[in-house]
Amino acid sequence: MPEQTLNRPHYRRTLAITALALAVLLILGIRFGSTRLDLALIAHGISGTLTPEEAPHWYAFHQMRLPRALATALVGGNLALCGAVMQGLFHNPLVDPGIIGVMSGAAFSVTLYIVIGAEAFPALLHWLGDYALPVAAFAGSWLMTLTLYRFAKRGGQINIAAMLLIGIALSGFTGAITGLLTYIADDNQLRSLTFWGMGTLSKMDWQKLAILAAISAISLPWIHQDARVLNALMLGESAAYHLGFNIERAKKRQILLVALLVGSCVAFTGGIAFVGLIVPHIVRGLTGANNRHVLPVSFLLGAALLSLADLIARLIIAPAELPIGILTAAIGAPFLATLVWQRLGKTE
Repeated sequence: MPEQTLNRPHYRRTLAITALALAVLLILGIRFGSTRLDLALIAHGISGTLTPEEAPHWYAFHQMRLPRALATALVGGNLALCGAVMQGLFHNPLVDPGIIGVMSGAAFSVTLYIVIGAEAFPALLHWLGDYALPVAAFAGSWLMTLTLYRFAKRGGQINIAAMLLIGIALSGFTGAITGLLTYIADDNQLRSLTFWGMGTLSKMDWQKLAILAAISAISLPWIHQDARVLNALMLGESAAYHLGFNIERAKKRQILLVALLVGSCVAFTGGIAFVGLIVPHIVRGLTGANNRHVLPVSFLLGAALLSLADLIARLIIAPAELPIGILTAAIGAPFLATLVWQRLGKTE
């Protein structure tokens, strides 16, 4: 399919508007929360002219609000971008990054860590300290992805349709074990599981942001480089192969990169669903189907959407905070139901 037939003329305008919206939401996210930060205070902190009364507010800005706002944008962008990639690989607009087992694998390993980890591996958990939970989530997501990859590979090729179905089956299996572990957990463990499972960005700091940024800096250029492969796959794998693309290598690379990006995000933030499902649909309606346009706009719109959701989650019941996973699920579930209903209407 020629790329010019996939384009929309207002791609650059959409990109600019989305970037501007993200910048505005980042500023709002930094300023508003349980307490409102004065922009003049930030200017004083940068210039080094803080008064003793302003010092606590500068600490809240520099050590809490700023890294959280940047991390929120990065997580939202990564999840949305990975959703666009997975929908392109599976030729199915109803999938999101969770379909490859990343989120279910992370949920299983985190539940295992919280319920029996302290008794089974006390020395290891003491050594990892505050990073034991993210490491457990990341390990579980990678293990699930590798298991799924092995099952879906036949004759040296990755069967995408089989991967979709096996992913659903493995997610159901790990969900059952997670439910069993939750059943035997005590009250303190249940509170920890509930807090992580609903998704939160409140634990983000500069160190976690640096890890996410480093992983993104490595992964994102590789993903964007394969935009032409995703465009070719719209014609089918056979046609893409005859156009000169190494389809199997591209599929393997994209699946592993998505697992790396989503696994790192889930490890630090918990379960934040539906961002990877919603955003690519909105973007394709705005820019067309050309993945050279869809991928960057999806990243920016996903960053803006999650930044908006985080701002609402912090303000709606202030000074308390609503878990962001609840908010994204409340938006995403009706969206998915509407999408399925529309697709069923077209097939009748």
